[in-house]
Amino acid sequence: MSKKYIAYGSNLSVEQMKCRCPDARVLGMAAIQDWKLVFRGCATIEPAEGKVVPALIWEISERDERRLDCYEGWPSYYRKEDMTVTMSDLDGRNPQEVTAMVYLMNDGHPIQLPWRSYYDTLEEGYTRFGFNTYLLELALDEAKEVAR
Repeated sequence: MSKKYIAYGSNLSVEQMKCRCPDARVLGMAAIQDWKLVFRGCATIEPAEGKVVPALIWEISERDERRLDCYEGWPSYYRKEDMTVTMSDLDGRNPQEVTAMVYLMNDGHPIQLPWRSYYDTLEEGYTRFGFNTYLLELALDEAKEVAR
């Protein structure tokens, strides 16, 4: 049985997902409305009215989900929730509302800069799928401000 999964961080990397989740396939993309990207070492998203986070929607198998659970540190580091978003094809067509699982970082992790290689992975994903890299830069700038 497969399920839909929302990726907004390093799992935007098709190459990494091929290794991590061999059964996974990209279904489309979405804009998570009224949320923002935040770096707490790794990426997470948090509610923020008027903000948006671009994401990919993957179809994953039960085996893929178990592997993602290990990678994401579920349930101690990230928790899983269902979220409803509007997904479109990779060319921006055929919008449809879908409910998918998303990993959200548990409370208690301070804002901090990501590793350069981690950030580069996100930037590559943003560029590859035509997402606005300005949104990624804003999250990095916020982490830099706190780090000062």
